[in-house]
Amino acid sequence: MKHINKVTAAGLLIALGIIYGDIGTSPLYVFNSIIKDRVVSKELIWGTLSLIIWTITIQTTIKYVMLVLRADNKGEGGIFSLFALVRRRRKWLVIPAMIGGAALLADGIITPPISITSAIEGLKELPRFHDLGKDTVVYIVLVIVFLFFFTQQFGTSNIGKMFGPVMSIWFGMLAVLGVIHLSDDFSILQAFNPIYGIKFLFTYSEGFWLLGAVFLCTTGAEALYSDLGHCGRGNIRISWIFVKTCLLLNYLGQGASLLKHHTGTLMDEVTRETAGINAFYDLMPQWFIVPGVIIATTAAIIASQAMVTGSFTLINEAMRLNLWPKMKIKYPSEARGQIFIPGINLLLFIGCTGVVLYFKESARMEAAYGLAIITTMLMTTILFANYMVLHRVRPVLIYFFLAFWTVGEISFLVALMDKFVHGGYITLMIGFLMFTVMYVWYRARKIKNRYVEFVRVEEYIPKLEELSNDLTVSKYATHLVYLTSANNPKEIEHKIIYSILSGKPKRADIYWFIHVDTLDDPYTAEYVVDHIIPNDIIRVEFRLGFRVQPRLNLMFKKVVEDLVANREVNIVSRYESQQKNNIRGDFQFIVMEKFMSQDNELPFFENFIMKIYFWLKELSISEERSFGLEQSNVSVEKFPLVVAPVSKLRLNRVWDSEDEE
Repeated sequence: MKHINKVTAAGLLIALGIIYGDIGTSPLYVFNSIIKDRVVSKELIWGTLSLIIWTITIQTTIKYVMLVLRADNKGEGGIFSLFALVRRRRKWLVIPAMIGGAALLADGIITPPISITSAIEGLKELPRFHDLGKDTVVYIVLVIVFLFFFTQQFGTSNIGKMFGPVMSIWFGMLAVLGVIHLSDDFSILQAFNPIYGIKFLFTYSEGFWLLGAVFLCTTGAEALYSDLGHCGRGNIRISWIFVKTCLLLNYLGQGASLLKHHTGTLMDEVTRETAGINAFYDLMPQWFIVPGVIIATTAAIIASQAMVTGSFTLINEAMRLNLWPKMKIKYPSEARGQIFIPGINLLLFIGCTGVVLYFKESARMEAAYGLAIITTMLMTTILFANYMVLHRVRPVLIYFFLAFWTVGEISFLVALMDKFVHGGYITLMIGFLMFTVMYVWYRARKIKNRYVEFVRVEEYIPKLEELSNDLTVSKYATHLVYLTSANNPKEIEHKIIYSILSGKPKRADIYWFIHVDTLDDPYTAEYVVDHIIPNDIIRVEFRLGFRVQPRLNLMFKKVVEDLVANREVNIVSRYESQQKNNIRGDFQFIVMEKFMSQDNELPFFENFIMKIYFWLKELSISEERSFGLEQSNVSVEKFPLVVAPVSKLRLNRVWDSEDEE
């Protein structure tokens, strides 16, 4: 699509404000993590800085900016957009998609605490705040986190316009501070030579394990792809040149400053606390610390906003792809893609608050950071390799891509696992919980599909017409509307036919069957009408993209209006008195809600899955609300879900003595 390649000044500014918050705030903590409990030396600084430069180049620039951004789904990006492009190739690809999605949600919980805490800790650089306690920092961060999540419900369309200019100031500040301190030690420029990084990996005693700290410089790379739809490929690629330049200048400045002022110093906790050493804030003159902290905190909040907005979008996509329970969605503004999910907002708030209270300082949070994103990056590598296969890229290039980045990312993963006992387990716990929810929801749907029985609509047309014309049966509704999951327009669920014809029959003038088909295209919104029996039985199929919310009440009204305008259907009531006055008939929706029947013999694991599924279903919103149906004209009809009926029932008849005589 042409628009994703179009470069404009406004597009570049939006890109700066939306997608670079996470990777843009990494200078706050990367070098602090590297020097922690280590002696500052040229070998350490040159080696790690070389690894930082080439990690950003290989991981962010080459993999994401140059390669993965090509995999746009009608202009949209992100791991679920990529999955939508390749899911028909292999069924098992849903697993890496779910793992990557779960890891991104975990990252959304870790990013705000570490970014905001790192920014606030800069106050310790001032003499009057030198003894600022951990608890005081925690209180300040908790207040910011509370206000941040509280304001989510109002949307970001207005303040979002400020993100671009603020982040421009932030990156400009990074570059200026870095350039000023380059003169501290110009030998730092030798770090551009990859030999120093490679040599450091294999000769320094902790070289390999420091990859975990180095990786923090590229944690925002996944956001480049996730926000493709907001900014466009061209704007991302051009703006990245500016962003990367500013980041590298700042890292070079930090390295030069450390070499000049702290060579030979052991950076243990006591030394850093008493001397007030902070690799990032040491670049600032004393008079600029307060403005610097304000700018850094604002940039950290913007970084957090990008992650939270991304989490809302991710969950919305997961719901449409049937990988997450239905949740209430609000639309704070008319801006495209601007959504608010209260349940996820609360989950993220509780998670962020818990992380702040548990770790208390950014140095400890670093242990939990990185694991989530490297997991997502690995899953993206797997999915993108399949995308390359679909686009008939030469096999040798596919294998090279897969081998090169898999080896590199597994190396980062192993190095990050060294932090597992120091807090990395928090990330894995959060990610595992999110993955479990996705897997249960996906697996339960597969189990339920065994039960769904479809029948040919044509076989029941005479019975439906006969019921519709049977005046001895009281009319249930003028228009009776059922939601059907049948993909084939010639089929319908047996349970719907049973609902209409069996027991107390539901007589109506017109029977409507509505089917929603979720497409791999993100924003498609179209419908097809099939007049099975004109003015008697009508099927409407909505074809909606995975980012389009199915507001069926509004959509169905629009369809009916179009059909009436084209004289394809007559919705006037067929009651004689109402027909005379041209009064339209009533519409009644029937939603079939399943409950787990006791008459099942499921294997232990599947029984466990179904129990969790129905527990999650209780916590999620109802089927009718998830489809945007008005409660006043919706009836919920419950029916038992018998997946594996009991095959052998042991029951013997016992004759009493009187019967025997």
